[in-house]
Amino acid sequence: MAARERKSPLVNLIAGGSAGFMEALICHPLDTIKVRMQLAKNVARNASGQNLSFIGVGVRIVQKESPLALYKGLGAVTAGIVPKMAIRFTTFQFYKDMMVDKNGTPWKLNNFWAGMLAGITEAVLVVTPMDVVKIRLQAQRHSMADPQDIPKYRNAAHCAYTVVREEGFGALWRGVGLTSLRQATNQAANFPTYHFLKGQLQSLQDIKELPGYQSAVIGLISGAMGPLVNNPIDIVKTRIQKTPNPEGLGGWARFKDVNGQILKNEGWRAFYKGVTPRVLRVAPGQAVTFAVYERVSSWLDKNSDTFKLTAAAK
Repeated sequence: MAARERKSPLVNLIAGGSAGFMEALICHPLDTIKVRMQLAKNVARNASGQNLSFIGVGVRIVQKESPLALYKGLGAVTAGIVPKMAIRFTTFQFYKDMMVDKNGTPWKLNNFWAGMLAGITEAVLVVTPMDVVKIRLQAQRHSMADPQDIPKYRNAAHCAYTVVREEGFGALWRGVGLTSLRQATNQAANFPTYHFLKGQLQSLQDIKELPGYQSAVIGLISGAMGPLVNNPIDIVKTRIQKTPNPEGLGGWARFKDVNGQILKNEGWRAFYKGVTPRVLRVAPGQAVTFAVYERVSSWLDKNSDTFKLTAAAK
């Protein structure tokens, strides 16, 4: 078979990292609101006793803790976003390239299986420890405008150090099974949907490269799929990662305990707390990610000879 051009892992690193960084800067406040809603034992209410919407929760955070509080945990996210996106796009393409028969014909549903495996890979290597640190920081209720209000965790690095010192290195991977399940289902929905819609638009318009706004729109659609399906997983994972495991309680026992406590004290509806800000966080995030990734990747491909970013594949 003739040699074909494929993206170097460095393309995925640069394009994916750039996309992830922009996503974090734009969408992180919605993630903070989502985490606060998921961690709340009772529904947040205003002075009139009415339930607070995700906007209301955001306003309350700003009023009590300053606007900067919406960016709590951003350091943990940005520190992990480059390897996370590099791993996601690189391993997706790696697994996809492996899923061919001896004649080079792709397997059926290869985007689904490659997306699922890429989600598991990123969860184990990057997302779980990043989430543990991020959630601990986001859960702290202190005013970032008051220098006298000193929280337990000062920043992402201090949080990671404190968790390891007090709970052991393994605590950074608390909830890795649920995180892997969440990321696997996210990417198993995300990549197939995106590539299907991308292919349809390319065929309809007879073009090779979609305009940026079209990449953003189909990224928005594909990004909404996962959160609508797996929000209960995210709820339990967030509760588990917020605090240390009680002494003598293993991972499976903790999982059953958290599920039981939610059902007993809050009801089944609690498993969908924060689903609105989560969709509003993940879907626009994927819109930004795919739009930026496609644009940066295209630019790097066009300048591949200059940067030596292409590799021959048989």
